Amino acid sequence: MFVCAGNNETFPFATPIGVGLIESAMNLTRMVLFDKPDFLIFVGSAGSYGKYKIFDIVESSIGSNIELGFLQNKAYSPIDNVIDAYHDKEVSRETLDIVNSSNYIATDFSLVQSYRKHHIELENMEFFSVLKISQEFSIPVLGVFVITNYCNENAHKDFLENHHKAKTILMQYIADKYKEIKE
Repeated sequence: MFVCAGNNETFPFATPIGVGLIESAMNLTRMVLFDKPDFLIFVGSAGSYGKYKIFDIVESSIGSNIELGFLQNKAYSPIDNVIDAYHDKEVSRETLDIVNSSNYIATDFSLVQSYRKHHIELENMEFFSVLKISQEFSIPVLGVFVITNYCNENAHKDFLENHHKAKTILMQYIADKYKEIKE
């Protein structure tokens, strides 16, 4: 089952689940309860903390929900804030970058460099909740992302400028990788 965020980030082959951590968790839970898939593939856009360039495609099954305050030792969380859903034990965890999720988009490029020290290289608002739901229902999961912007002061402007082309690139990537998908 292919899922995506929604609003202006929809794809003809994916079911929208909502924007942000809360909407996506609620709607994906509802979907899974009624029709549990054998595998979940979340597709969407992401911001880069610096490693990836605009329009790069990144796959991952590791996500975090870490706010900058946590990395600055100004906040803590009593809950697990990293989920590694990768099921292929042949692949080292170090080969996959972590996707951070928050209901906020990072805009200070110098601050987000602290994420990179922990192999967190990109952000997408929904992925952590997708991972959490897949973990709860024992569903293998993968995220496929296209980079639309760097997480800096121009993040929103660049996202808007690059989003249409990025979606086209991601749709072509999915069509090439998963031949059974028809637009």
